[in-house]
Amino acid sequence: MLTSGSGTLAEARVLESGKRSTTLLVLSAREVPRPESKFTLVQALAKGERSEIAVAAATELGVDAIVPWQAERSIVQWRGERADKGVQKWQSAATEASKQAIRPWIPHVAPLAVTSDLRGLGAALVVLDPESELSLVDALEQGSTAFVVGPEGGISPTELQELEDAGAKRVRLGQEVLRTSTAGLAAIAAASPVLGRW
Repeated sequence: MLTSGSGTLAEARVLESGKRSTTLLVLSAREVPRPESKFTLVQALAKGERSEIAVAAATELGVDAIVPWQAERSIVQWRGERADKGVQKWQSAATEASKQAIRPWIPHVAPLAVTSDLRGLGAALVVLDPESELSLVDALEQGSTAFVVGPEGGISPTELQELEDAGAKRVRLGQEVLRTSTAGLAAIAAASPVLGRW
């Protein structure tokens, strides 16, 4: 199975394989339209490889776009050239995960965002907050959804207020507090059957 990353899936037979090239015979190909309702993962920068793990796993679960978020409490700081390299690294993780999952569409990784940038995503903002009383399933609506995942230290009260002022709903996933690398994955998995993605 082959994927173009831009909507085409194909079945092919390997005719010849060498060190630097492979010759394939395409047996069939089909175009897969983008989903009508788009899932975006707004992932706060986290230390170590946690962010990249979240990006790769979210890609396998079907996320359509990824936004790296410089939250107030993010331990990691991307500035200047480091921001460009970070975005490239995340895009590489999404591309590799797309190949593994044989996804017809590779998610786009946006430039580094700050909280005020999240207003313009064109999606319903759903902030994962373990202190909220509203459950994720009760907050979901048809249409595009952006899942906002905070850093290790949580989302600051100022950011929560700014996001609520932008129309965001604060939701909890369950009784446990999930890591920044797993919270978005749990939300995508829980929302996918409810919104008809699975």
